[in-house]
Amino acid sequence: MSLLEQAALAALRRVDPERAHGLALKALHTPFAPLPGPVTSPRLATEIAGLALPNPVGLAAGFDKNGTAMAPLARAGFGFIELGAVTPRPQPGNPRPRLFRLREDRAAINRFGFNNDGMEAMATRLAARPQGFPIGLNLGANKDSEDRAGDFATVLTACGAQLDFATVNVSSPNTERLRDLQGADALTALLNGVMAARDALARPIPVFLKIAPDLDAQEIEDIALVARSTGVDAIIATNTTLDREGLKSHHAGEKGGLSGAPLFEKSTRTLAALSAATEGQIPLIGVGGISSAEQAFAKITAGASAVQLYTALVYGGLSLAARIAHGLDEILAARGYTHISQAVGTDREAWL
Repeated sequence: MSLLEQAALAALRRVDPERAHGLALKALHTPFAPLPGPVTSPRLATEIAGLALPNPVGLAAGFDKNGTAMAPLARAGFGFIELGAVTPRPQPGNPRPRLFRLREDRAAINRFGFNNDGMEAMATRLAARPQGFPIGLNLGANKDSEDRAGDFATVLTACGAQLDFATVNVSSPNTERLRDLQGADALTALLNGVMAARDALARPIPVFLKIAPDLDAQEIEDIALVARSTGVDAIIATNTTLDREGLKSHHAGEKGGLSGAPLFEKSTRTLAALSAATEGQIPLIGVGGISSAEQAFAKITAGASAVQLYTALVYGGLSLAARIAHGLDEILAARGYTHISQAVGTDREAWL
């Protein structure tokens, strides 16, 4: 990390977290943003659900909710980015404050509640998106919707023409009763609607499912079964957690979803259990607590074909994505792998 980036991070940490987030997005459009361009190699270039990725290190949803920084993020060293979550109608989300730094834990708690500009604004921005780089959208439901399941298909229909993939997000803890849609019957109905909307697109795209880490063994088995029966193309494991065990920071008791370093072990165990439940038939994307190449590699060996990060950028800066990708390439080379796919799931049993 450069001295300039270190200074910028230090300055942002003195500002309210949500305001700092907004400033960071604006800073991406300045000449000072660390934008190394594509990071790739024969070991890192991979494919997931038919998508060609220059490297398997992606940006998780939540960082660029409204698609205002697609062009610079496509040059930030990521292999793919996910925007959103986006709902059919704009909504303000929950009252502020709703984002909290947990510095001692290298974590964050948020209870945003799907604040976003809505699908029409996102569709307009996507029409001017950078080409040749994988961009997906996290689909959400309006808090006051009478048909939350239908909202996901509605957003996909409005924005799908300009996307490379879409993610069904039923795992946010910040919209009341949203996680109830992870139940087998409700999830099957929801996904069938989304897949029908996908199939109606002029250019059908892969549909991913994002799950919570707070699931028991039977719930993981049920989700694996539903994912296979509905034809989901990949599963993202995991979203934020409601667990607060072991936290040290002042804001540990705030309501919302916890992300960052404390989530790493829980999310990786969920990932490994899902890998076993799906028997390798559905690609998995590992998310939760990644802040180093070693941790990215651990997700890969637990069963992930690609990874995503977000909260670690608060503490490691935007250049972290490229550093992790380069480091992952070095780890693969040192262990004798000629391609990242050879490492997928090789240490899964250690997490079960």
